[in-house]
Amino acid sequence: MNEPWDTQMQALGAFIRDKRKLANMSLRQLAERTKLSNPYLSQIERGLHQPSVRVIRLISDALNVSTETLLAQAGLLHRDSHGHAGPHQAPPDIEGAIRSERRLTDEQKSALIAVLRSMLPAE
Repeated sequence: MNEPWDTQMQALGAFIRDKRKLANMSLRQLAERTKLSNPYLSQIERGLHQPSVRVIRLISDALNVSTETLLAQAGLLHRDSHGHAGPHQAPPDIEGAIRSERRLTDEQKSALIAVLRSMLPAE
């Protein structure tokens, strides 16, 4: 497996676990709030599974943390030299093609662009 990616997923999982514990919430309670399984959330917290953008949104809502914060922890957004979060940029023609694809929903388009951006090196 890719070591930087493993480290990134472990950091995201630790961040989610810390936020959950700060909220005095059990893993079971988080599972109930997100409608995700307890074992799946446990795998995410241990850095063993890469959550989708949809799952990150569910978790961020349940933990009352911005989706942007969790996306940044997952490496789908990066912070510039001023500390502002922003996406890694893909060439506009690729993102434009994804956005113009009529067979995809807006959520699918956003997820696909987020995955594409996550694979690009930070500038």
